[in-house]
Amino acid sequence: MIKVGILGAAGYTGGELIRVLLNHPEAEIVFANSESNAGNLVSDVHEGLVGDTDLRFTDQMPFGDVDVVFFCFGHGKSRQFLQEHDIPDSVSIIDLAQDFRIKDEKINIKNFDFVYGLPEINREEIQKARRVANPGCFATAIQLALLPAANLNLLKEDVSVNAITGSTGAGQRPGATTHFSWRTDNLSIYKPFQHQHIAEIRQSLKQIQGYLDADIDFIPYRGNFARGIFCTAVVRTPAPIDDIVEAYKDFYAEAAFTHYTDNPIDLKQVVNTNKALVHCEKYGNKLLITSAIDNLLKGAVGQAVQNMNLMFGIDERAGLRLKANAF
Repeated sequence: MIKVGILGAAGYTGGELIRVLLNHPEAEIVFANSESNAGNLVSDVHEGLVGDTDLRFTDQMPFGDVDVVFFCFGHGKSRQFLQEHDIPDSVSIIDLAQDFRIKDEKINIKNFDFVYGLPEINREEIQKARRVANPGCFATAIQLALLPAANLNLLKEDVSVNAITGSTGAGQRPGATTHFSWRTDNLSIYKPFQHQHIAEIRQSLKQIQGYLDADIDFIPYRGNFARGIFCTAVVRTPAPIDDIVEAYKDFYAEAAFTHYTDNPIDLKQVVNTNKALVHCEKYGNKLLITSAIDNLLKGAVGQAVQNMNLMFGIDERAGLRLKANAF
């Protein structure tokens, strides 16, 4: 069994990670750390787990007892944590924050070298890694929409991207834009053209295409639903749609969870799963690409567990065969 420790276990990603790992056939949670909830039952905070576990939060961090530790901190805290704490070299780290996603930064903290954990393009590197930076939720949906186009060298002009996310993408701590009475029956944009995930999106597209002179004009939307991301991207290209579709299917032919579908996508097809669905249509010289993921699973925890599976040489799908909330 893979012995697991979780830091920041009281938030949405921590709770979702516990839910997935409790049903993982080859993993065991050794500790779920939360200083503010130490001693409390996990199910008192993550109430959907009532009857599933007697695990309690702890303020201890027994790294010597685990094989891998998941960082479920807010952005910026993982780097600080590694500067202030010693984690044995034998313990693998999967960071769900954005602290180590960009390779261009000097991230050599205590000789920790992080691999960007998008299995669709970095599977072999992840399998050899001891430190993985899990991709962002918007970044995952947008990259999976555009990577095959980059592989075809189609990203020569600016790409227009719109994506809408559920309220859980903002984390568990209540805020003005996550309050139910504000969010319900409402729609708004935030951080247009300057979302923090653009940098990692550009990094991966450049990795595949070899260059990226075009802008990624990304406008994020807050949706009035709890979970999921639905993305549309428009690429200008004269390439025939049949060639594009064939290339998309080839690109994801060996992917464990990312699938090209010939039919238009609905968000409910992926919610509560680790799947990503991608679909293409052509209108004149405009290629419309749609993608959909669950922001807490393929966009966070599910992908992190997928990366753990790869790192420890077990079935990539272990613990992640989840049914969509189709109705």
